[in-house]
Amino acid sequence: MSSDITNAIAYCLAKDMLPINTVENQGFRQLIKVIDPRYQLPGRKHFSQTALPKLYSQCREIVEKELQSVSYFATTSDMWSSRTSEPYLSLTAHYIDQDWNLKSKCLQTSYFPDDHTGEVIALGLSEALASWGLSEEKQVCITTDSGTNIVKAASLNNWTRLQCFGHRLHSAVEKAGKDKRVERAVGVCKKAVAAFSFSWKKKRDLAVAQEELHLPQHKLVTESPTRWGSRQKMVERMLEQQKAISQVLGADKKTRHLVPSWQDIDVLESVHGALNPLLEFTDSLSGECYVSVSYVKPMLHLFRTQILKPSEEEMQLTKDIKMAVMAYLDEKYGEQITDDLLDVATLVDPRFKVKYINAEKVDAIKMRAVSEMFEQNEDPSTSTRAEEPEKEGGAAAVLPTQKKKRKSLGSFFKKSHPTSTGLTDREVVEKELENYLLVAPDADSEMDPLQWWKVHEKTFPRLSCLAKRYLCIPATSTPSERVFSTGGNIVTCHRAALKPEAVDRLVFLARNL
Repeated sequence: MSSDITNAIAYCLAKDMLPINTVENQGFRQLIKVIDPRYQLPGRKHFSQTALPKLYSQCREIVEKELQSVSYFATTSDMWSSRTSEPYLSLTAHYIDQDWNLKSKCLQTSYFPDDHTGEVIALGLSEALASWGLSEEKQVCITTDSGTNIVKAASLNNWTRLQCFGHRLHSAVEKAGKDKRVERAVGVCKKAVAAFSFSWKKKRDLAVAQEELHLPQHKLVTESPTRWGSRQKMVERMLEQQKAISQVLGADKKTRHLVPSWQDIDVLESVHGALNPLLEFTDSLSGECYVSVSYVKPMLHLFRTQILKPSEEEMQLTKDIKMAVMAYLDEKYGEQITDDLLDVATLVDPRFKVKYINAEKVDAIKMRAVSEMFEQNEDPSTSTRAEEPEKEGGAAAVLPTQKKKRKSLGSFFKKSHPTSTGLTDREVVEKELENYLLVAPDADSEMDPLQWWKVHEKTFPRLSCLAKRYLCIPATSTPSERVFSTGGNIVTCHRAALKPEAVDRLVFLARNL
């Protein structure tokens, strides 16, 4: 009984990211005494050196067991510096299990004191996968931001890399904002917001003005360069509270010059009209519990034909911003490797299929899908023989030539013999794909594609394996960003002395329990 309570306390400490010294808090001890007067609560040393390491070992064993049964997986990775300026490298894995559930696991948040060069990061990522017994051949893709070092690391490891959609959209917005009119208006907006951020009197006066003008009691938003969409939110809040802001700033001769002019407001309205619709799409693609990669191509199509399509009644600045954002996205997602990857992911999503694939590329994407389906269903005995181990003594010795095995009569008919339906193995694969595209009806756009595949897995057995391979890829690197948010909640100013191995263990437990 006492061990169960101890394990439960350790679980709560790890899952809720509570400081270990919570167990020495007088109020907590009193609570435990009420629950079970006979239970003797151990000290913080027991939890830090025994209970939490034991829980970590148990949790890691469960995660390792799950990962060993995975056919394919995708990863995300990023670099982060803690409150104490210690660098960490994160790695998360994403896969679809046997019941067609999309799973996400935090593998590590390892201390990374070496130079952050592409070569060093590449080695660190390879070693991380090896430590979990994961084969690089099973890794479909790694999703990262556009950092030069992480891009080079993926290239050195010969890993397929998908650029984070959130970072790309953020970069597109920044590039579109490099207009003198926009830069001036956004600068005025920042200064006006800053005037309220550093003055409690201004905040008080703003609340009074909001009440007088019947405006929502909202606080102003400050732009953060590392937070996606923060500029759009700042501009949106400025336009919402424009009258109250002007009233408060205009009442003080020291801040009167910060009142936005009508020209600035016009520019901010143009920026808001062009970029505000994009916020919801970034948030929607950042989930970990549902398929996101197959949405990228349909979303780009929606941007091109509706959201970012200039209209005649819009101001010229709004048109320019929309065209600049769309041109940047078309350029970055026009790379052949990225485009083909997204096309296959869209193909195996029953909601979209070939609807958003370029008509000129449909046949090529079908051929790629057929080839991958055919390869993954080949007999393992036909694969290349593994390298022989070296003989004792060091250098690889020349092994004697093995006697060639005589073929049986049946082996001459094994590959060329048609199936019971009169089709060869490859034709069966092609027929399955055609049936999927022609016979299977399109799923509802709100439907979970994984649940669709769970029902139709037996109908399309080969194609379902391809769906498991591609639909596990995250469209953004948000999972790694969330790992760092968890790390920030653990390495607080009161826990800044935590050792890197303790940080890795606590983050792992908080994310995977």
